[in-house]
Amino acid sequence: MRILLVEDHRDTRRTLSRLLTHFGHEVLAADNVRNALEIIASGELDVLLCDIGLPDGSGYEVISQAKRKQSIKAVALPGFGTEEDIRRSKEAGFDFHLVKPIDLHELQTVLDKVAA
Repeated sequence: MRILLVEDHRDTRRTLSRLLTHFGHEVLAADNVRNALEIIASGELDVLLCDIGLPDGSGYEVISQAKRKQSIKAVALPGFGTEEDIRRSKEAGFDFHLVKPIDLHELQTVLDKVAA
């Protein structure tokens, strides 16, 4: 799958990019809203993996624009997982909500569901 990973923490972004590439996915990475929106505008994506707290805005802005541009499955990757956080991410358009630190088996399960 072609995955856009939006994560401002450099080490997390690198680690997830390498892991997803190892799983056989094409990974495009962005560290802020502006870069993410540029990538979204440039072509078709299968999956958006997106942090919520970003230096120049939020993942809610990214998912809003992504869903306007194309049919895409999206996974919120915040540091918080209260019922309110999950509700808000679903209302914003995210299909899944995984709390950091990411459980790699859970991430693979979500990606398998998206690919099916």
